[in-house]
Amino acid sequence: MGSGLAASPAGAASVWTDPLASQATAVEAATFWLGDGGANLKNATPYNVQTAVDDVSPRGDVPADSKPGSVAPIPPATSGEANAQPPTTSGKVFFVGADGLPHWCTGTAVQSQYRNLVATAAHCVYDTQRSDATLGKWVFVPGYSDGTAPWGLYVGKQAFTHYDFPVYDDYDRDYAFVNVYSGVVSSASGELSNGGRLVDSVGGQGLAWNQPLGSSVDVFGYPAGSHPDGKQPYTGESLESSSGDTTAAMVPSLKAEEFTAVKSPFTGEGALGSSWLLRYDKSSRLGLLNGVTASVSDTDGNLRYDTSLSPYFDGELSEIYRAAATTWSGSVLPA
Repeated sequence: MGSGLAASPAGAASVWTDPLASQATAVEAATFWLGDGGANLKNATPYNVQTAVDDVSPRGDVPADSKPGSVAPIPPATSGEANAQPPTTSGKVFFVGADGLPHWCTGTAVQSQYRNLVATAAHCVYDTQRSDATLGKWVFVPGYSDGTAPWGLYVGKQAFTHYDFPVYDDYDRDYAFVNVYSGVVSSASGELSNGGRLVDSVGGQGLAWNQPLGSSVDVFGYPAGSHPDGKQPYTGESLESSSGDTTAAMVPSLKAEEFTAVKSPFTGEGALGSSWLLRYDKSSRLGLLNGVTASVSDTDGNLRYDTSLSPYFDGELSEIYRAAATTWSGSVLPA
């Protein structure tokens, strides 16, 4: 798939990277989403690929592969409205799927050297329906609410994931980091202009790996779609949250032997890529990213989804993060 293994730090042989957009195609992507009053943003539907699983089995623990580690979060560079809202680090990632139609998942701004990084599920970046492709026209809209892009739109430049996901379809590695260009905003007349760097604008969550299970996490995402009983409690138009303690799980249908689970009422469509924030502080609205929703499940058979599932964040994930966190992106439009 794509460009294959990255030129990455010594020992980071698990890193896989692919380009998403050149500067020229980034302009096209921004115009596609922001043109006609943001019609494609408003008309996008929640991604419905691999949203739910049935065969979830508990396991005793997930063994850490190295010492626990973390990267601290960072607030926005300037104070203001971004500090007074629910975590604007959360937003929607939009893309064109294998069906040629616009869809969305959930993504999260994460601290990095160049303040330009988004985390989400790998299958919200890599097109699992076409093994030789990434999803098209990939962008991130932080703080998305009811069809608006209050802090601009950020076009994906470079994607990073674990080698085992695109090569072996190993959902234990269903996570990705995407470097985005600086923000693009659209005037009333439709003219595009450059905005600031993502994390400068909305802040960036930290990251934690090899953490003990049993810790409480806050889950933030944009669930939509229905429960198995047909009821649809979420619209996907605003950010939702839930919280619970993490446990270990296995999902054989996804080749996932090292998943984590948390009790959550989120439906799967739209919630893919939702952030799991450890030690979340409500006053700063910052914490440590310790999971991203890869799927959901109805574990008690009552036709209501009750559990969200994520790959366990281990030391190999930190290798992927370090490769992405030191990658520069720049601006979509000339200065």
